[in-house]
Amino acid sequence: MSNLADLSDSQLVEAYKGGQIEAFNLLVGRYRQELFHFLVRFLSNRASAEDVFQEAFLQVHLSIETFDTDRRFKPWLFTIAANKARDYLRRRNQRSAAQLSAPVGGDGASTRDLPTEATEQDETRELVRDMVTELPDHLREILILAYFHQFPYKEIAQMLSIPLGTVKSRLHAAVGTFADMWKQKHGDREVNL
Repeated sequence: MSNLADLSDSQLVEAYKGGQIEAFNLLVGRYRQELFHFLVRFLSNRASAEDVFQEAFLQVHLSIETFDTDRRFKPWLFTIAANKARDYLRRRNQRSAAQLSAPVGGDGASTRDLPTEATEQDETRELVRDMVTELPDHLREILILAYFHQFPYKEIAQMLSIPLGTVKSRLHAAVGTFADMWKQKHGDREVNL
């Protein structure tokens, strides 16, 4: 079984299709951290990210037979995860609209419970994370994929099923919107991460 770890993603998919369960576990392990961080940034909530992470890999399991091993696995996985995250946000927004009397703040989880000795860099990261959270969904996802995960534009276009030109224009809009929001809230404070 140890030699499975040396296989490419496509080879692991083929091994899993052939009945080797450990191959799927290796795929999950290979992308666990990066995908989870993507989802935390996208959803701004660790518990929600955990749920969507599980949903994404369940969908991978259910759809594995349709995966074309001539393509790269990672963009396919992130496409599934992004779709699941958007579905989650739609459901959450629908619930929020239906529960107008609910207290503001969602699940009560706070990411601001940091020690008072937090460095200025940590504070800036927190402000950036909060600002990214405030972006509209379509701008937030493009910024996260391009800036935080550094996917090539072409792969982002495939993941989101949008033209390459739309990726570029949305990213331009996302950066501009972020900059405007930052200037309004924080003036000339530099964004040094």
